[in-house]
Amino acid sequence: MLITGGSKGLGLSCASAFAGEGARVAIASRKQENLDSARQTLAKEGFEVVTTRADFSVPKDAQAAAATTERLLGPIDVLINSAGAAKRFPADTLTAEAWHQGMNSKYFPYIHAIDAVRPGMIERKRGAIVNIIGMGGKSASPMHLSGGAANSALMLVTVGWASILGKYGIRVNGINPGNTLTERLHEALKLDAQVQGITEAEALKRNEERLPLGRVARPEEVAAVALFLASDQASYVTGAIIPMDGGRLPVI
Repeated sequence: MLITGGSKGLGLSCASAFAGEGARVAIASRKQENLDSARQTLAKEGFEVVTTRADFSVPKDAQAAAATTERLLGPIDVLINSAGAAKRFPADTLTAEAWHQGMNSKYFPYIHAIDAVRPGMIERKRGAIVNIIGMGGKSASPMHLSGGAANSALMLVTVGWASILGKYGIRVNGINPGNTLTERLHEALKLDAQVQGITEAEALKRNEERLPLGRVARPEEVAAVALFLASDQASYVTGAIIPMDGGRLPVI
């Protein structure tokens, strides 16, 4: 299996979860130092993984990462897309570059990864793809419009490929995490705190007060849902987009 963006955050949690179930895991990231750190972290948990450096916004890098994974581990039967994160921009700074950054950092890396593994899955008539997307695609945040647009596009692609690929035995699903205890959340809280003129701790407290569950998610909770969706226990689940925002957005 291949996990894009597997060197930190939700991708790293997925690597740990899948390795814990005995999967042969390859993780990909743009930065070698992040891959080295992730490998050490997983080794301390007793897991050995394959690492491959790749920028999935570049199609040839995505193809190379898939080829390396299959050469070292065998056919890719599971793809977890977790690479890239769109930056947050205040509305008055949304330039053309900001819009392109949202698509190039989140949308196209997922598209290129799917393109890289899809032919093999079709040939074998088996596969599971899980796209970790984000609730920003269902609710227009003034601080996350470019990234939210990428997320919305990825939700459409997820259900679209699920419809197309079902006849080949390939399932495609998505997860929409809300705020999760990762480095990315700290970056978002820092920006929110600057805009509101409060501390980061106060920004987190206000955020959690808006959540019906009263807390933000842990990365391993998102990884557990990804593990389910990729497993045979979800053998009749495809085209699903599962929200994981603690009930914050009461939307369908």
